[in-house]
Amino acid sequence: MASPVIVSDEPLTPAGRLFLQPEMKTIIHCSLGFKYRIDIDEIKSTIKNSLMVKHPRFCSLLVRDKNGFEHWRRTEIDIDRHIILVDENSTTDGGDDVDKIVNDHIADLSVSSPLSCDKPLWEIHIMMEKKCAIFRIHHALGDGISLMSMLLASCRKAEDPSAVPTLMTGSRRDWREGKGKDWRGVLMGVLKMVLFSLVFCLEFILRCLWVRDRKTVISGGDGMELWPRKVATARFLIEDMKVVKKAVANATINDVLFGVISAGLSTYLDHRSPNTLKEGQQLTGVAMVNLRKQTGLQDPAKMMESNSTCRWGNKFGMLLLPTYYHKVEPLEHVKRAKVMIDRKKQTLEAHFSYQIGDLAMSLLGPKVASLLNYRILCNTTFTISNVVGPKEEITIAGNPITFIRVNTSSLPQALTMHMVSYAGRAEMQILVAKDIIPDPEFLAKCFQDSLLEMKEAAVASS
Repeated sequence: MASPVIVSDEPLTPAGRLFLQPEMKTIIHCSLGFKYRIDIDEIKSTIKNSLMVKHPRFCSLLVRDKNGFEHWRRTEIDIDRHIILVDENSTTDGGDDVDKIVNDHIADLSVSSPLSCDKPLWEIHIMMEKKCAIFRIHHALGDGISLMSMLLASCRKAEDPSAVPTLMTGSRRDWREGKGKDWRGVLMGVLKMVLFSLVFCLEFILRCLWVRDRKTVISGGDGMELWPRKVATARFLIEDMKVVKKAVANATINDVLFGVISAGLSTYLDHRSPNTLKEGQQLTGVAMVNLRKQTGLQDPAKMMESNSTCRWGNKFGMLLLPTYYHKVEPLEHVKRAKVMIDRKKQTLEAHFSYQIGDLAMSLLGPKVASLLNYRILCNTTFTISNVVGPKEEITIAGNPITFIRVNTSSLPQALTMHMVSYAGRAEMQILVAKDIIPDPEFLAKCFQDSLLEMKEAAVASS
């Protein structure tokens, strides 16, 4: 008789341990809107047969050994404990506004709503009447690219129910590719990379210590992650972003997005505190950057392979992205954003932030490492991320998905923004400390209007 296979506990990665510290404890919220009323039995059946419950992270308990080190321990999944039906009688403040009711529930979950450690660190909140499901997944399980790839593996194309969604992948450009350049051009590129890397990495270190943005009406700070939250949604058309992108030479969608952030924040600050900010005042954002060699969403099965170049987990670095208060023409915001982002692309800042965090975890321990990350968030104004979702409409359990939105639990900043594109649209969740930014709906409108103004300027210029 064969003896049973015993699976030993697996230690957490340094990044996973970081997200378990009190200062950095983070939960990712991914909300899915559905066209039809949700069939709970179909959802449970889909999850039971999905790759998600076969993945080691999603079927493991978080345990600590006698020395206090965290490990993953395999366990049996009880789907019923992970599916939570929301009491919608207690969420009626929004009247008939479905988006507001869903966003208010997410805002409540964003503050002091931890996941129970007596089961794997994920759960799904179902709002039957609002036809919405909210996936709550601890950041220790993986980053946005990992989790979105896993989610889409359980989905199917609306036009072909037997086909999985197309994953938008690509290869990262290598700075050593010197096509079309002589040795002088290559040398100049290397020198620029070294110079910009030194400057930006020094700024990164100073932000960990004491350098911070000047105070504005949207500034956060130490302890603000515990303040009550509000959520609003800004909606964009990818086609509008492409029109603006074409009007600025060699621009990307990320350049346009950051230009929209710059213009929208300038408009909002003018409204909240007219004539109090100096022209050119800096507002620094923290952006999360995927460091895998393969960019975009990935096949989860390949990410689980030991020799994969796009491994599962938390594989991202931080970039400090400065934006400035300006009263300039709409397209000028995109042009300035492009210059800044192009310089960042020539540096090793994101890799440096990842390595310095890993080194701090190894030499100084998770408490010091989490404190350094916490200080960066306290000393900056906002966090922003952008994940490319599927281009085509998709379904889960045969039910068409109408929107995909992502945000995280609260941070010490008063403003965090997370954008996901889906089927020709992009929706950005804006999570704010409501005592600091009481009108996130107006802020969302500032962003939306900024893109429309840029589109009008782009059409006029062409």
